Amino acid sequence: MNANELRDKTPDQLRDQLVQLKKEAFNLRFQQATGQMESTARMRQVRRDVARVKTILNEKAAAAASTEA
Repeated sequence: MNANELRDKTPDQLRDQLVQLKKEAFNLRFQQATGQMESTARMRQVRRDVARVKTILNEKAAAAASTEA
């Protein structure tokens, strides 16, 4: 997922995406703890996707605040 795809989504869709990513990160941590993890690179990818979604949400919130002022 790239930032341009995320910018096209609504804030509600982004929040849903964030919840899904956090659930996936939680499950990956459990897999790692129990030794069942297949791809350690997926943890890094999910963590970066979470950061990307949060960044886009903050950009949209800042843009909305600046248009209101």
